[in-house]
Amino acid sequence: MQMGENAASKNYHNNHHLHSHHQVFDVSVDVPPQNSSKCFDDDGRLKRTGTLWTASSHIITAVIGSGVLSLAWAIAQLGWIAGPAVMFLFSLVTYYTSSLLTDCYRTGDPDTGKRNYTYMDAVQSILGGVKVNLCGLVQYIGLFGIAIGYTIASSISMMAIKRSNCFHQSGGQNPCHISSNPYMIMFGITEILLSQIPDFDQLWWLSIVAAVMSFTYSTIGLGLGIGKVAANGTFKGSLTGISIGTVTETEKIWRSFQALGAIAFAYSYSVILIEIQDTIKSPPAESKTMKKAAKISIVVTTTFYMLCGCMGYAAFGDQAPGNLLTGFGFYNPYWLIDIANVAIVIHLIGAYQVFCQPLFAFIEKWANQKWPENYFITKEFKIPVPGLRPYKLNLFRLVWRTIFVLLTTVISMLLPFFNDVVGILGALGFWPLTVYFPVEMYIVQKKIPKWSTRWICLQMLSMACLVISLVAVAGSIAGVVLDLKVYKPFKTSY
Repeated sequence: MQMGENAASKNYHNNHHLHSHHQVFDVSVDVPPQNSSKCFDDDGRLKRTGTLWTASSHIITAVIGSGVLSLAWAIAQLGWIAGPAVMFLFSLVTYYTSSLLTDCYRTGDPDTGKRNYTYMDAVQSILGGVKVNLCGLVQYIGLFGIAIGYTIASSISMMAIKRSNCFHQSGGQNPCHISSNPYMIMFGITEILLSQIPDFDQLWWLSIVAAVMSFTYSTIGLGLGIGKVAANGTFKGSLTGISIGTVTETEKIWRSFQALGAIAFAYSYSVILIEIQDTIKSPPAESKTMKKAAKISIVVTTTFYMLCGCMGYAAFGDQAPGNLLTGFGFYNPYWLIDIANVAIVIHLIGAYQVFCQPLFAFIEKWANQKWPENYFITKEFKIPVPGLRPYKLNLFRLVWRTIFVLLTTVISMLLPFFNDVVGILGALGFWPLTVYFPVEMYIVQKKIPKWSTRWICLQMLSMACLVISLVAVAGSIAGVVLDLKVYKPFKTSY
C-alpha cells in the first residue's frame, strides 16, 4: 500500500458522525431521502463535497510515495522489454480491479444502497463471515509491515544525508562507514511522541505536506536521472535486464521475481479507495465519478513511474541502486540530493502516523470492548496545556503505542533491507486487497452466476494475480535470506 497519505481521506469520516440527525429524517413524509436536506446526505452525515479532482489528487498522493525509489532497480532486473511491460500490466490490473471496487461502495443499488465507509465495512456488508477477519488480518499485518518499511527507508535517507556531506568534505577520499541504528532510534523517538497525539491522521494539512514532499523527491530523482543520461550521452541498460555475468542465473530469477513485488508495492492503493470515494458528492452516482478519478490518477502515476523508473535505469544500467536517491548513484549536486532525502524523511514521518493510527484505533477499540471496566484502559486524565485544549492522557494508549513503535524500530534494526521488505509487503498485500476481495465482492454485488463466462474470466484474473504474488513473495524471501548471509545485525552498515 503506497505510503498512504490517506490522512485526508479519513478526515472526512470522523467529522461526520452526526447520526442524531438520522431520526429527524425518518419522521418526514415520504420524501425521497436524497432531498431530505440541504446540509446532510442520505445517511445523515454532512453533505460530501468531493469532486473528480479532489478524488484524483487524493489517489495520486496516496499512490506516489517511496515505492517510486525502487522502480529503477526493478526495471533493471527485468530489462527494457519486460520492465515497462510489467509496469503497464500492473497499472491495467489495478485500474480494472479498482473500478470493480468502486461498485462496492454502496451495497445493493448503486444510487441509493447502504453506504460502506471503509474497505472493511464493504467486505463486512457484502461478504461477511470469516472473510472479514481475514481481510482485517491482511490489512493490519500490512500496516505493521509498512511501519517497518518506513523506519528503514527514513533511516537510510538520514544516513544518505550524513554520508553525502562526509563525502563532500573529504573530496570522496573517506568511505564514510556509519551505522543505521542511531537514525532508526531517532525516527522511533519522533514517532513515539507523534503517536501520542490522538487523531493525528485527521490533520488535513498532513496530506498536503506529504503530497508536496513526495513530488519533491520524485521530481529530483527524475531530474537527476535525465541529467545523468545527458552526461553519459547514451541510454544504458539492455533489453533483457541485468546480465548473467553480473549475477548468477538463479540470482537473476529471484531478483526478477522480487522486482514484481516492488512494482506491485508501488501500485497498491485499493485499501483506501472506498475511504476516498466516501468524500465524493452525489448525484451523479459516486461510482461514476470514482471510475473517472481512478482512470486519471492511474494514467498520471503510470506516466510518472515509467519516467522515474526508465530514466533511473537509463542512467545507471545494471548498476541501478535499490533506492534511487540513497544508493549513491548520484554524488553531486550534493545539496540537491540532501533536499530530496530531507523530503523523504518528512514524508515518511507523517505517513507512518497516517498508516498506524487506524491500527492503534482498532486495537484500542477492541481493548475497550473486551475490558470496559478496566481503569488502566478506559480512564482518561485531562492535563491542562497552556494555550491549547487540555490533553487527554490515557495510560493504555501511552503504553501500547510506545510498545508498538519500539517493536517496529527493533525489527527494522534487525532487518535493514529496504528492497526485500518492500517486495514482501507489496506482494502480500497485492493479491488479497487489490484483486481477491474486489473480485469476490463484485461477483456477489452484481449477482454473477457461477461458471458463466464472466465468472470464469474474473476467477482466471484472480488466479493469475495470485501466482504473481506468490512468485514475488518467494523472490523477496530469497532476497532476505541471501542478504542475511552477509549481514551482521547491529554492525555498521555500508
